[in-house]
Amino acid sequence: MPAKVGAVKVISIGSSSIFNIGDVYSMNPVSTAKTYAGGGSFNTGDGIRINLTNSNLYVNDKDINDQNI
Repeated sequence: MPAKVGAVKVISIGSSSIFNIGDVYSMNPVSTAKTYAGGGSFNTGDGIRINLTNSNLYVNDKDINDQNI
């Protein structure tokens, strides 16, 4: 079904975003990410105390391609 669209102002579009005006059947943004984190990395909240003495993170990623797009 056709649509009438007025003025459009795009401030920013991310690297794996989709911008569409009008009819569309399917939209599939694609992105991948790999995150390495040591102890106490993703803590959120108020009044958190973390004591990590001698904490080390060693990463040995033998396979180069994890999530091929």
